[in-house]
Amino acid sequence: MDYQRLIDRADYYIVERSRQVILVFLLLTVVFGIGLGSVTTDAGTAGFSQDIPAERAFQEVTEKFSPSFSTDSGSTQLIQSGNNVLGKPALLRMLEVQQRAEDRPSLRVTSTSSAATIVATTLDPTARTPEAQIRAVEGATDAEIDQAVRTAAERNPRFAGLLSQDFNRECACASATIGVVSHEVPSGISSGSGQGGSSPLTPLQIQMQNVVASVDGAGDIRVFGSGIISAEFGNVIVDSLIIVIPAAVIFILIFLIISYRDLADLLLGVIALAMTIIWTFGFMGLAGIPFNQILIAVPPLLLAVGIDFGIHAVNRYREETERGLDIEPAMTKTTDQLLVAFGIVTGTTVIGFGSNLLSDLPPIRDFGIVAAIGIVFTSLVFGVFLPASKVELERLRRRYPIPTFSTKPLGSEGSRLGALLSGGVPLARRFAVPFLLLMLVASGGMAFYATGVDTSFSNEDFLPPEDNPAYLNALPEPFAPSDYTVTEVTNFLEAKFESTQGDTVIVFVEGPLTRDYALEAIYRAGEDPPSSFVESDGHAESTSIVTVIRDYQQQDPEFRRLVARNDRNDNGIPDDNLGEVYDYLLDSPARGQALRYMTEDRRSAQVVYTVEASASQAEITTDGRTVADRFRFEATATGSVVVFKAISDLILQSALLSLVAALGGTAVFLVFIYWVIEGEPLLGLANLFPIVVTVAFIAGSMRYFGISFNAFTATILAITIGLGIDYSVHVTHRFADEYHERPLYEALDRTVRGTGGALAGSMLTTVFGIGTLVLSVFPAIGQFGTLTGLSVIYSFIASLVVLPSALAVWARFTEGRGGDPSAADPATGPPADGEASTAD
Repeated sequence: MDYQRLIDRADYYIVERSRQVILVFLLLTVVFGIGLGSVTTDAGTAGFSQDIPAERAFQEVTEKFSPSFSTDSGSTQLIQSGNNVLGKPALLRMLEVQQRAEDRPSLRVTSTSSAATIVATTLDPTARTPEAQIRAVEGATDAEIDQAVRTAAERNPRFAGLLSQDFNRECACASATIGVVSHEVPSGISSGSGQGGSSPLTPLQIQMQNVVASVDGAGDIRVFGSGIISAEFGNVIVDSLIIVIPAAVIFILIFLIISYRDLADLLLGVIALAMTIIWTFGFMGLAGIPFNQILIAVPPLLLAVGIDFGIHAVNRYREETERGLDIEPAMTKTTDQLLVAFGIVTGTTVIGFGSNLLSDLPPIRDFGIVAAIGIVFTSLVFGVFLPASKVELERLRRRYPIPTFSTKPLGSEGSRLGALLSGGVPLARRFAVPFLLLMLVASGGMAFYATGVDTSFSNEDFLPPEDNPAYLNALPEPFAPSDYTVTEVTNFLEAKFESTQGDTVIVFVEGPLTRDYALEAIYRAGEDPPSSFVESDGHAESTSIVTVIRDYQQQDPEFRRLVARNDRNDNGIPDDNLGEVYDYLLDSPARGQALRYMTEDRRSAQVVYTVEASASQAEITTDGRTVADRFRFEATATGSVVVFKAISDLILQSALLSLVAALGGTAVFLVFIYWVIEGEPLLGLANLFPIVVTVAFIAGSMRYFGISFNAFTATILAITIGLGIDYSVHVTHRFADEYHERPLYEALDRTVRGTGGALAGSMLTTVFGIGTLVLSVFPAIGQFGTLTGLSVIYSFIASLVVLPSALAVWARFTEGRGGDPSAADPATGPPADGEASTAD
């Protein structure tokens, strides 16, 4: 395959038609810039749960067992805390908030309820409106209110459920309570387990915050609900980008100044970086791909790779000009070599990032698409536009007095950096095989150690911590993050209302529920419950159509007699004529309650089991499926816990599948490409060896630092391959060129001194650029930044320390092609007496 003709054609356009090339790239930037305005956000966990069987069952349960209204309904929680939320002032504040909410038409309030409402109607049973309830409380003495609290707790089982666990009947006091405002909304309330995205409740709950603020002394009441959560999911993305991107740019500029040491070259690099980001985000807008939390990592990744390409291009051009070449031949020789290297890097990086397309989780697939396309754009901008712009810049310098600073390449021969970088060459010369075997064993050990890495998925991964770090709070506008409340309120609810906030497992049952054994089968499935289920008298604590039937018997004597006539074993559960029992129930006041657990066609039901708060996702899911298997009908375990565990399993599956695909695809690609350009397919395997080492060490580091595979870190192994291969490809490709003309060790030495200098610069900018992700306002993306930075450091070290030994062994295996393999090593002198050359 004559690939050189394509390279020569590109060289011609870059050098001889540089202005036309620049114009085309600027026009494309305008086109992609149009797409920037179409970028939308899709925050939260909802996007991860699509197409999961347990999620589909959960949505079906929600749709089948919710009231059939033409409009959706949603609710807002009013969380009140203080020394005593049952004291007269606190009760009046809650009731006034309820009144003002009902008086505001834009809130579409259908009802309000709270412990204050119950206390007021206990004082005056005729008080049906917030105004009347306020009058009832205002007209009562403190003693009368205390007595009303005790009476409500005794008579109304819902009352205690609205109060914190420290509720004391004797003193009629509690430190927290929950009120509920119900809204009617046109449509759009999610029926799934995930949270996030846009919500029609968001503007209503923001209005509710204004209502609370308008009530004097109501600072003890906080507004909470899915709309607030959705808003904060979106704010997290915006705030993170506002903080991360400028910080990345600052660090990148610092290291670009160090690497380029020339203002004009620096400006070219910055323009190319900006162009890369515009193209990538514009593509997202034009393709309709929403921006989610994982994609926060894309800009730093592209900046990192772009910087690497830019430094290599400028550094290699400077090497050629130092050898006396003029502008055109120097750039021609630069692009002649680097376009091949950039092509290899782009191919392997696209394979690494694109392997995430195999994931069953849509946000991870979106990440794979955007990152892979972004890398292609980066390669085009820095492989074609930047060299063409550099040619024009150098020509302008000859005509105009443009200031020129240092043009010395990084890591040149004789420099201290060059000597430091060449430390892997003596190791490769003397101990190549033993060293590679040692690294193979160490990598195997790290891979085995990494099998203990946990996997997790939860809403908390997508939210900021309860308290932002001090350095974030100290940032000036517009960089200061929003005031987040969701995590704080969630922790408060868990601490204060733990007894009423337990998780549940839903078993969705499908089958003919009129069969005689149907209700007994539902009941018996909960006998001898597994350990994660809450047990009561040897039976799982649950609510179902059986619960409704048993409860309604206490209210309706005729229904009780009907059940008794059809109950063979006198356990309160009918065994015969179930159709007649259902008909009676659905024609009674209990109809609404019955339809929450059984559909009107009597072919679907849900059983809601309470589970232990301390049980893990894995335990709850396993036990839920065990109970579902006991049903005599088709039954599916679902619920938020089960769905999140399924997502957690898919995250691990995605990480492993993308790793295998990335490694396998990269190996095939490298073997093929080196066969095409060098006639040496095995050189591709030598190129891959340091990446295998890096992946093993990054996986082991995850366990060591206690970082689990989650929605963000699931992509880290494939990213390690995508980014890390960059370093080893540049070293290998440069070595192949040098080895054509020089002995093995001289070729290795010149490679790591020349290319290693550029790699050192790009490594530093990449680590600090991606490292800015730790400044993100939620910890999970910070963990991702830490791991990505580590993977870059490991890849850099492996490329300069491990890869020279792999190349030396490759040279031995292929019996060498370039010069005398026994020639003196420029770093260590001639081989020691009796010592065999590793290239023999």
